[in-house]
Amino acid sequence: MKVSITHQDGMKFEAKTSKSSFIIDCPVISPIEYFLAGIITCSATDIILMPKNQGKTVTDLVVDGEAVRAQPHPAKFDTLHLTFSFNSDADDTTAARWVMASLETYCSTINTIRDTTAISYSITHNGNLIRDNEQMISGDGTKIDMGEIESCPS
Repeated sequence: MKVSITHQDGMKFEAKTSKSSFIIDCPVISPIEYFLAGIITCSATDIILMPKNQGKTVTDLVVDGEAVRAQPHPAKFDTLHLTFSFNSDADDTTAARWVMASLETYCSTINTIRDTTAISYSITHNGNLIRDNEQMISGDGTKIDMGEIESCPS
């Protein structure tokens, strides 16, 4: 993956990728807001594609993200809460699995910040709150003690 940023004028920059280009207009939308939008969009695409691959349909998808940033600089994300709201022709368990699969496995942007950011989520499916403020194993380089694990010698 390669991205090239070119200064246009003032605080406008053009971002070029191998597929397209777009303007980043600071401070209208800050780079950190673009970053958060990218994180959210990564998961949102999963919530559209996974059901489609299973012959299911998702409609009315809205994903809200709220990040709390550390102070002072570099002001990394301390916490991120994602709220998923959508309708589908699947049951609640399947809908929750789509979200969890996105967050825990498929969304590379969320998994890029997972070690340093405490991530939580809520899900409203077909108008019903099915998960509320669920916590992911994340944040601050969380380590899980698995005890002694036998492994192959290196």
